[in-house]
Amino acid sequence: MRAVYYETFRGPVAIQNLPDPTPTPDGVVIRVRASGLCRSDWHGWMGHDADIRLPHVPGHELAGLVESVGAEVRCWQPGDRVTLPFVCGCGSCPQCASGNHQVCDHQFQPGFTHWGSFAEYVAIRYADLNLVRLPESVDFVTSASLGCRFATSFRAVIDQGRIARDQWLAVHGCGGVGLSAIMIGQAMGARVIAVDIDDAKLDLARNIGAAACINATASHDVVAATRELSGGGAHVSIDALGSPVTCFNSIAGLRKRGRHVQVGLLAPDERNARIPTGLVVANELEILGSHGMQAHRYPQMLEMMAAGSLQPQKLIGQTIGLEEAPAALVAMDRFAEVGVTVIDAFE
Repeated sequence: MRAVYYETFRGPVAIQNLPDPTPTPDGVVIRVRASGLCRSDWHGWMGHDADIRLPHVPGHELAGLVESVGAEVRCWQPGDRVTLPFVCGCGSCPQCASGNHQVCDHQFQPGFTHWGSFAEYVAIRYADLNLVRLPESVDFVTSASLGCRFATSFRAVIDQGRIARDQWLAVHGCGGVGLSAIMIGQAMGARVIAVDIDDAKLDLARNIGAAACINATASHDVVAATRELSGGGAHVSIDALGSPVTCFNSIAGLRKRGRHVQVGLLAPDERNARIPTGLVVANELEILGSHGMQAHRYPQMLEMMAAGSLQPQKLIGQTIGLEEAPAALVAMDRFAEVGVTVIDAFE
């Protein structure tokens, strides 16, 4: 198979011809029809993820067709249209027993713990527990955009943030995660404030439902601006970028008893970001994380898509071929792309 491949962190990334994978007894091989290009893939190439063992094939947001199945698989057969969360639960640990497969003790992550989907084929373990059947109405490119950014935002806004109608939701960073959170918040009836430094991204945020926008380079005080727009602070705030500044602003811009959800990954030398602990204690703030979403939570998201209240296809910025993926991957630290980039040509 043809795949994006690198042998050293921060080193050359190229297309290589590699052996086709075979399924494990509990797994399947998927013919990849689309794979999202996510900044988490860039973090992996930079060496920020301890789970990656070199050499490596990145890619964790995917959709495609089941190509072959292992002997123990009962729910799937060749030709099935599928996607999956980027964190796959094992089904037997205490976390999975509680329904929290997204923090499985023995999780399988394509593109991190194992080779990923920047390839013609990808092998997936724990298939019966983690694969999600795709409706014929949802195309592969849109489906691939769900696997990390959109699903993570869905859990961040609804399950972790517990957003309610007419509450204020602040979203710091309008990349794929942030734009997804804005769309989901608006669909849930929240009033959304979008924060970014790029007017083009803020324009897209307005187009998908942001009630107000703050350009952080033009504002002298993002926290004060957030509090003023929301009449005292956001009920829920999400750091969708992952930086000490956006993390601090997200927490400091909350109203009393507000909830901060950290989704964006910080670089290793920034992970111990400064937290306004005085506000956390005095205002009884909650600080939460969001790490993917379980396969059993996908039906609500797909139902909202079928009803038209969620339209993740509007977040697709561009589609590219596999040949373009190496250059696109190493350039992700520039934050130049508007919307989500998806690989949809593999030959």
